[in-house]
Parts: sequence; structure tokens; C-alpha cells
Amino acid sequence: MSSLPCYLPMAGTPDWLAKDSSALVKRLYAMPKLAGVIPASKLAVRSRPEMVSTGIREIDVLTGGFPRGCLSEIYGPASSGRTSLLQATLVATTQRKEVCALVDTTDAFDPLSAATAGVNFEKLLWIRCGTNASPRRKDAKKSNSEYCKVEHALRVTDLLLQSGGFGLVAIDLSDVPPQIVRRIPLTSWFRFQRAVEPTPTVLMVFSQTPCARTCASLLLKMRGQSAVLARPSPGKETPTHAQLLDGLHIEGELVRSRLERKPVQSVTTAFATKAVRAG
Repeated sequence: MSSLPCYLPMAGTPDWLAKDSSALVKRLYAMPKLAGVIPASKLAVRSRPEMVSTGIREIDVLTGGFPRGCLSEIYGPASSGRTSLLQATLVATTQRKEVCALVDTTDAFDPLSAATAGVNFEKLLWIRCGTNASPRRKDAKKSNSEYCKVEHALRVTDLLLQSGGFGLVAIDLSDVPPQIVRRIPLTSWFRFQRAVEPTPTVLMVFSQTPCARTCASLLLKMRGQSAVLARPSPGKETPTHAQLLDGLHIEGELVRSRLERKPVQSVTTAFATKAVRAG
């Protein structure tokens, strides 16, 4: 037979507390300062956020899409399919007639490939942070110059979330060195998380390594598999860049999801890219 713990009254303890320690909770909630505090057991359960398509069927099956009002993080090394997923999401969002904002930290976005893929530029706001972001001092190191671009991207993202009206806000940190991305304070991601919660905006960040940490509701890891190398064009000894990317097999892994939906069978999926030739 289990016994309940016994609490010995300390000197100066009120008589009502010494006789019945369970009355402490009732007295505390009856105090004026704590009258408006709601116990955790009585808090309303937050409804599941609306999910929107990523533009790639395999990723939709794995994650259910990207959640509105949440921060989703996609990370992976070079040639891991991050750009393909970003372009597919931009195509799907602009085709829904929603306005998108792309915060291009290092000026790596290719508008020709995006236009050929089907992105509607009338619904896209492209912010290029890598053109005018430079250190104030001429003798500043390259790392300081890179972080100036990151600071510019963070300020722009803050303004975009405060203004509202966007169906998608994407921050591209893919080409920023991981040691620079790690310098972003956690408070910035917490601020973005709180700012996007009451809105229907899908907030996405692309990087080489996880940077948003616990602030991300959805964490997706991308990695590239062996590609099927196409034959070079007649008269050319080396294959073109488009041929190198043609048939690249991408694998996505659902690392963390704070949503109600959980994967039924597997937490990984795979798809193949198709090179888009512009011009």
C-alpha cells in the first residue's frame, strides 16, 4: 500500500496551510494578481494549422505540405534539392494567386529558370540582399561582409512579416557559410515565429545546416543521391550544367514535426529532378 508524502509545517506557516496543504492552490488562484491565470489543464487545444502544397507530390505525402502560420526549415548540402523545392513551392503558391516574397541573401536566385518552371513574377517580390550589403569599413573581413548580408535579410524578413498580406515568405540562406548562419541569435527566430503565428503566411528558411532550432515547426532534411548523367550535346566534350542536374535523385527526411499529423509508414521520401533549360 503506497503512502502519501508527509509535509511538516515550517515555522511561521499559516494554520490553514498546515492543516490542509491542498488548499494552497485554491488560495493562490483566489489572489487578485493570479485571478486571471488559467491552469494548463484548462487551456484550449490549438487547432491544427492549414497545410498547403509544396509543389512536389512526394514531399506532400511525407509532410502533408507546409503549415500556415508556422516556420518551416529546409536544410541540406549543395545539390541536395533545396532550390528545386523552393522553385516548386513558388510555382504552387503563385498559381494559387497568392503573393510571395523571396529574401535572396546572396543573390543566388535564377529568374530565367524560375520563369521557365512556371513562377508568376507578377505575384513575386524578389529582395536581393547580396548586391548592396557591404561592411562599413573597407578593411572589414569577408566574414563580416557575409554577416552584413544576413543582417539585411533578417531586417527585411521582419518588415515583411509585420506588413502582412503574403502567402509565402522564403529566406534563402543556402549559400551562406554555416559558421555565419550560426551567429544569428535565437531571439530573431523566436520573433519571426511569434510574428507569423496569427497570419496565414507560410514562413520558410533554406540553409545548409539547421539554424532556427526549436522555433521551426517543421524540419526537413534534403540530400542528393547519384545522378543519371546525360550525354553531352553533339560537338561538346563536357556536359552542360543543365545536363549535370538532369535526373538528380533527391531524398527528403522529416526530422521533426510539431503538427498533429504524423507519418504513417516512413519519414523519408525520394523524387527526381528534371533540368529546366531556359532560352
